[in-house]
Amino acid sequence: MTATRVLVLNSGSSSLKYQLLDMRDSSRLATGIVERIGERTSRLRHTALTTGETRETSGPVADHAAALKAVAEELGRDGLGMDSPELAAIGHRVVHGGSSFTEPEIVDDAVLAEIERLVPLAPLHNPANLTGIRTARSLRPDLPQVAVFDTAFHTTMPESAARYAIDVSTADEYRIRRYGFHGTSHAYVSRETAKLLGRAPEDVNVIVLHLGNGASASAVRGGRCVDTSMGLTPLEGLVMGTRSGDVDPAVIFHLTRVGGMSTDEIDTLLNKKSGLIGLCGDNDMREIRSRVDEGDEQARLAFDIYIHRLKKYIGAYYAVLGRVDAIAFTAGVGENAAAVREAAVAGLEGLGLAVDAGLNAARGDGARIVSPEGARVTVAVVPTDEELEIATQTYALVGASHDLT
Repeated sequence: MTATRVLVLNSGSSSLKYQLLDMRDSSRLATGIVERIGERTSRLRHTALTTGETRETSGPVADHAAALKAVAEELGRDGLGMDSPELAAIGHRVVHGGSSFTEPEIVDDAVLAEIERLVPLAPLHNPANLTGIRTARSLRPDLPQVAVFDTAFHTTMPESAARYAIDVSTADEYRIRRYGFHGTSHAYVSRETAKLLGRAPEDVNVIVLHLGNGASASAVRGGRCVDTSMGLTPLEGLVMGTRSGDVDPAVIFHLTRVGGMSTDEIDTLLNKKSGLIGLCGDNDMREIRSRVDEGDEQARLAFDIYIHRLKKYIGAYYAVLGRVDAIAFTAGVGENAAAVREAAVAGLEGLGLAVDAGLNAARGDGARIVSPEGARVTVAVVPTDEELEIATQTYALVGASHDLT
């Protein structure tokens, strides 16, 4: 029997998201999430896509080990158990791979140790990712575990884009550089955009705009990232749901000296109390647009600031690439907020950018073009699929390294 299934795990600090895919046709067999791990009110929501049945259970789930065991039980009820010989590997999302990991890696003790060493660069994410990997290894020690890194796609950035203009020895000692995030999404969307254009990724220059509660932009030349908006951490760049994006670094010194704020308080301010929610009290673009339509000036200002920053990055990455074949909007806001897409390219007609009002307003599930026919630069909506990308990279790596029959 050929093993063609990949289980994708995304372990958060108190959650475990999962999908089971069959790589023969990239179909999903099951999907689900365990939430509030470690609390009395933990909840597991599981959908078997083979039958269309969704089941929910609640009750305490002590830790990630218990969560994964509960997931295994749910999969087993649908005949998709983790003990199945059809399961080829487990793919894990790992947020930070630093400069060490430029490709997905089959996990061994050395890989685990390096991910552990990178924890100071992603203290909220890498520990949870490690927990998921260790738990899965304990349940299926015979099965290849593959780490797929959010930062890997951006490791092709030239030093001129990745380096900050600070003392080189200090930067090297503390590993301070621009790493970028959402790389799995940017890789998938840039490739799918080329497919939408009927061209090879190597022939296409794309600006990818991943706009969700977290948001990032990337400049992709011929399938390789040459610049991206997030930096050492996911805080840099675009205005986000609760993150400030770009600010003058001296703001931190000012808040320390004049405001008497601690570094932890400033960290919380910039990461959790800024962005859209800091500007208008809402971080849901649907609510903000509704308020704008009702004449709310605070919501209007928040929207305008969001768009202003977005336009700056579009222009900057146009200059970096020199030639742009397409701009791809993706993730929750990018895929669903027609007003954001329209406003982001408004006034940029001289760069060949425009949307067709009818195409832009029309809803659809798949990748689609929303620019006018014959436009010099294609504006597209390309739904992201990070789980499929993780599964694809996992299966390709395992297939190249193991006999799956």
